[in-house]
Amino acid sequence: MSIRIGIYGYGNLGRGVELAVRQNPDLTCVGVFTRRAPETLKTCTGLPVYSVNDAPAMQADIDVMILCGGSATDLPTQTPQLAQYFNVVDSFDTHAKIPQHVAAVQAVAEKARKTAIVSAGWDPGMFSLARLYSGAVLSAGCDYTFWGKGVSQGHSDAIRRIEGVLDARQYTIPVPSALEAVRKGETPVLTAAQKHERECFVVAKEGADLARIEKEIVEMPNYFADYHTTVHFITQEELQRDHGGLPHGGRVIRSGETGLNGEHKHVIEYSLKLDSNPEFTASVLVACARAAYRLQKEGVYGCKTMLDVPPVYLSAKSREELLAALL
Repeated sequence: MSIRIGIYGYGNLGRGVELAVRQNPDLTCVGVFTRRAPETLKTCTGLPVYSVNDAPAMQADIDVMILCGGSATDLPTQTPQLAQYFNVVDSFDTHAKIPQHVAAVQAVAEKARKTAIVSAGWDPGMFSLARLYSGAVLSAGCDYTFWGKGVSQGHSDAIRRIEGVLDARQYTIPVPSALEAVRKGETPVLTAAQKHERECFVVAKEGADLARIEKEIVEMPNYFADYHTTVHFITQEELQRDHGGLPHGGRVIRSGETGLNGEHKHVIEYSLKLDSNPEFTASVLVACARAAYRLQKEGVYGCKTMLDVPPVYLSAKSREELLAALL
């Protein structure tokens, strides 16, 4: 029997989930739930489209609801709300607020005897696992995370909210010297600005004050003020031609030592290079949906993260198949 998946929200991530489910024969998409008028939305593969208001009445038809909204305003309310009715998976990625989000979802999901897996994706998510495994193995050491080169959707959106901006893409780029030092096994103390720089490509409205826009970007707190930031003004055509995709990636590196006096040095590096950030993130969410379904069937209720999920629960293969193939 296929695990029946609902998709809540249909932007880049929702489309990615739709496509990822097609690659997993043990999963089936029931449909998409949208805040838009359902008749106005066409999906990539012709899935049925429903209003979000219809979701609670369809809980008997859906095994896991994958939430594809944003972390700023959507998921903090949507995930606890829907955990009353469904096993749920989300990609909440505001790192500092994850404990708060887990607690809010835990209270609802446990009472409803549902299973939620939150903050799934590649960071938080797969990078979190990389940090856990490498830190457990090399207990004496330091972790470093480098993101990029890739498009930051949140930073790009922040630029688009500036008056006079039509469109924008912002790339997060690791500082080569810092990356090379860590790869050599050195353990420098690095500020955020010493690890990454930011490059912005901006389409401005005709007649807009370019100097003002650039100043607002480079001085924007929490986004650009603490980084070396370069701003390029280009046309909409150039943006679509040269920056139309959503690539991303990064590396988690741990430098550690063993021996009586730490004389032996070790470096663990885990890296990702992604053509499509949302499609890759969607693929992680789909694997976590499988795990949520299995956990709930075993009576494991409440809110989990990828740190809590047994690895075998993520795979479509049986434990016996995995033992034979991977060990």
